[in-house]
Amino acid sequence: MTAQPDQTGDSNGRIIISVDAMGGDAGPSAVVAGIAKSAEKNPDIGFILHGPEDTLKPLVARRRILEGRVAFRDCSDVVTMDDKPSQVVRHGKKTSMWSTLESVKKGEASGAVSCGNTGALMALSMMRLRKLPGVNRPAIAILWPSLNPQAFNVMLDVGADVRADAKDLLQYALMGASYARNGLELARPRVGLLNVGTEEHKGRTELKEAHTLIAEFADTANFEFVGFVEGSDIPGDAADVIVTDGFTGNVAIKTGEGTASLVGELLKQAFKYSWLSQLASVLAITSLQRLKKRIDPRRVNGGVFLGLNGTVIKSHGGADATGVSAAVKLAFTLAQSGFSEKLAARVASIEELKQDAATVASPESQKQEGR
Repeated sequence: MTAQPDQTGDSNGRIIISVDAMGGDAGPSAVVAGIAKSAEKNPDIGFILHGPEDTLKPLVARRRILEGRVAFRDCSDVVTMDDKPSQVVRHGKKTSMWSTLESVKKGEASGAVSCGNTGALMALSMMRLRKLPGVNRPAIAILWPSLNPQAFNVMLDVGADVRADAKDLLQYALMGASYARNGLELARPRVGLLNVGTEEHKGRTELKEAHTLIAEFADTANFEFVGFVEGSDIPGDAADVIVTDGFTGNVAIKTGEGTASLVGELLKQAFKYSWLSQLASVLAITSLQRLKKRIDPRRVNGGVFLGLNGTVIKSHGGADATGVSAAVKLAFTLAQSGFSEKLAARVASIEELKQDAATVASPESQKQEGR
């Protein structure tokens, strides 16, 4: 099976994004507001909206910018945050999440966006879209604010699977580099492998094995491998892509979100301390607004499921209109770049090289060469 073709469009030449209107904490009104915001910014986007049609149609009708740009798929059921992925896989055929992915599978849309249950979305995505040939475990990649010129680093995996062996980490490196190349327009991204130190003798066995594998394929896959990086390098400028397992990555992003909230609250308290600090906050308002925009997680909302036959974006469950719009923009950008097909080709080419290398290294081939 090959990747779904990108840039699936309507009769007006728009790129169509399939959107799950249900499942988010803020409800369908926030999702509709988000796609309206995207439509205002980009005339080349169209939508297929999934959920109860009698609920969604009035919401869409209030947004003139969406007139003629939304098709509806009526779905009676919703995947909740409490639903177990296994239950959704068995009984979720009538849900808006299932329908959203089905539009990508059928080629009606270039990508899918959902604010719903992460585990259920990954399970359904693997079942309906299937993994790319050669991919053992798909990964979730996110954009992390950083000191790099592109303003963000790619980090994966951040929760698709808590386990990852050396070969999985190699695939994450390949997919992360491809994402950085197409999503951040980095011709030769720098890839770092997250560890407890930068020295090559540190870390678990699978990390040391992954270090060797990633270094071996870096030139072939057109990225620069910078070796081991530490937690402080995630928002730094030592690498453009940070590779790790899903357990470590998920803990890292939750820690980062908590720290950002703490810093924001401490700043508010500091500026309220005295009338002088209040005056200082007024004088610094422009700089503070610029900082808030720079680190606002809503503006980089959206984790990309990598390693599937199609583009799936997981929006934060609590996303508002700005967050949903950012997730839609990401899906559109990847569709424009032909990301799914490029990623499939990259993974396939590396798998062929690995098979060739295994053949050359096998005892039988060595005996034949000796002849």
